[in-house]
Amino acid sequence: MEKNWYVVHTYSGYENKVKTNLEKRLESMDMTDKIFRVLVPVEEETEVKNGKSKSVTRKVFPGYVLVEMIMTDDSWYVVRNTPGVTGFVGSAGAGSKPTPLLPDEIDSILKQMGVEEPKAEVDFEIKESVKVKEGPFANFVGTIEEIQIDKQKVKVHVNMFGRETPVELDFTQVEKI
Repeated sequence: MEKNWYVVHTYSGYENKVKTNLEKRLESMDMTDKIFRVLVPVEEETEVKNGKSKSVTRKVFPGYVLVEMIMTDDSWYVVRNTPGVTGFVGSAGAGSKPTPLLPDEIDSILKQMGVEEPKAEVDFEIKESVKVKEGPFANFVGTIEEIQIDKQKVKVHVNMFGRETPVELDFTQVEKI
């Protein structure tokens, strides 16, 4: 199961209340292994009133909250039935699972908020042998051909059916041998 970011629609002005309610619910309903982070996207802005400037926090998407979660029937139910939530954005209708945000979309939102995704430590080297830990190539051994630090990915050549096959994997999917 993959964790993704989803956009949840709330009653306007209830974003922080929904965040608090949802964080309490995921503890009390034992969903901490399915629902990870709840964010109300905000940005700092300088406002000038009567010749005085002051810093104010403004909601980037009023009426919306971002939730990082693994989408299951249970996690969907917990979020959907949190007080103040009116639904998921990207659902095709009642009862259907919503579409997650694309990685590029959530990255730009997090950067705008000054929240950086935790970066994996890079101690891989080109031509180094690694073992694939998960996914369709789990337990295959390959050679690192390219390291993409900004994307947190490595291109590994895996020997499959006697041929070298290039596979792009996250840093977390491979381990040193």
